[in-house]
Amino acid sequence: MSDKKRILAIDDDPDILQAVKAILNSAGFEVSTAKSAKDGLEYIDSVKPDLVLCDMMMESVDAGIAFANDFRNKYPDIPVYLMSSIGDATAENIEIEKIGFKGVFQKPIDPEVLLSTVKAFLKE
Repeated sequence: MSDKKRILAIDDDPDILQAVKAILNSAGFEVSTAKSAKDGLEYIDSVKPDLVLCDMMMESVDAGIAFANDFRNKYPDIPVYLMSSIGDATAENIEIEKIGFKGVFQKPIDPEVLLSTVKAFLKE
C-alpha cells in the first residue's frame, strides 16, 4: 500500500479537476477525481481519501453542500474543503463548518495556497 496521502477532488469542470490533480500530484499526493457529487459518494470506499476537495455548484446549486452533509454523516473524520467561485463570499456569510466544510478555496485556486493548506492539514 502506498504511503502517499489520498485526495478526492470533485468538480463538474474538467479543467479545474485537471489543474488540481496536476498541482497535488506534483507534490506527491495521490489524487482521484469525480465529476459530480453523486460520483464522489460512489468513489469514497474505493478511494479511501485522507481529504476531499468539493465544488459547491455542480448537478444542482447546492450539490456540494448536500455532498458534504452526506459525507460527514458517513465519514466524520475525513475533512472536506469547499472549492468555489463564491467561496470567499460564502465563508463571510455562513459558518462553513456548519455546512460540512473544513475550509474554503476560492476559485481560481491559487496553487501555493492549495499546496500549503493541504500539506499543513495532512502534516506533510
